[in-house]
Amino acid sequence: MSPIRPICYVAMSGGVDSSVAAALLAKKYHITGVFFKPWQPNGFYCNWQQDRLDAMRAAAKIGIPFKTWDFSCQYKSEVAQYMIEAYRHGITPNPDVMCNKEIKFGLFMKKAIAEGADYIATGHYARVRENPKSKFQMLKAKDQNKDQTYFLWTLTQEQLKHVLFPIGDYTKPEVRKLAKKIGLPNHAKKDSQGVCFIGQLDMHDFLTEYIKPLKGDIVCGGKIIGQHDGVSYYTIGQRHGLDIKDGGGPYYVARKNIEKNILYVSKFLMTNDEFRINDINLIKQIKLPKNISVQIRYRSPKIPAFLSIRHSSFVIRTSRPAAAVTPGQSAVFYAGQEVLGGGIVQ
Repeated sequence: MSPIRPICYVAMSGGVDSSVAAALLAKKYHITGVFFKPWQPNGFYCNWQQDRLDAMRAAAKIGIPFKTWDFSCQYKSEVAQYMIEAYRHGITPNPDVMCNKEIKFGLFMKKAIAEGADYIATGHYARVRENPKSKFQMLKAKDQNKDQTYFLWTLTQEQLKHVLFPIGDYTKPEVRKLAKKIGLPNHAKKDSQGVCFIGQLDMHDFLTEYIKPLKGDIVCGGKIIGQHDGVSYYTIGQRHGLDIKDGGGPYYVARKNIEKNILYVSKFLMTNDEFRINDINLIKQIKLPKNISVQIRYRSPKIPAFLSIRHSSFVIRTSRPAAAVTPGQSAVFYAGQEVLGGGIVQ
């Protein structure tokens, strides 16, 4: 008598990564592919219909059931609205982190388990391991260039118990080679770019639909050198898109005054070696203070740092100045290849 295979629901976006994830798991699990219908803001193009078709074709090739779940309302309320309000209040959010927290490992996981799934899986480049003490570790992917653990720091031990990352042990070229070998119709599809719920998006154009433009001064060294159309549209460290015509650039956004609608710029990229974080999540319980490595934006290098608690706040002191530390962005903690957790820069 053959053993009963566990049930796994796979989030299939229509891309090659999630399609290969489903194909790999189909050998050991009862798989169901699920496509999430996203929110499509008025006036902005979203190619979700084609992505759904690509996911359906991949599922058909693998020979697994396929479902479409309409998460458009939740994408709007939990991700898009969160992003808009963050910009409105002068901080720069990371919608991909919120998308993972609220949609993939929140709504999707709960609904899949309610339907009888033992696990959910995604096409993220990350790895999960169970140690001898029955605790789960999240590790960086084999492909360090594609590693996506920076966006996954909100996961908990209870969630990791039900999560599979099948392609974390593969490089991107290996994933594409597998997809071609399997015969997946999307094996050569380009990687998706942009915001999680819509893809390619001009953030300035998007925000002007929800945050009213308001002209204000751009100031450098106490001198007005230009005009902006609303401080909410800009982020710390931003260089492009500044209406400064004095020929003295480049200039970088250094600070924003939301109340007075003033944008402060500098000819130098501002650095910081100490900052506070909130909304902490620790995947692994650690004793503080502790030496860690911290990553403050996707693609930025990890910096040796010291994590401590001061006056009831979590504080990070870096071993060298970090450029453009931006309120609202994620600060993710590492110990070697292991993700310890993270928080939001204040």
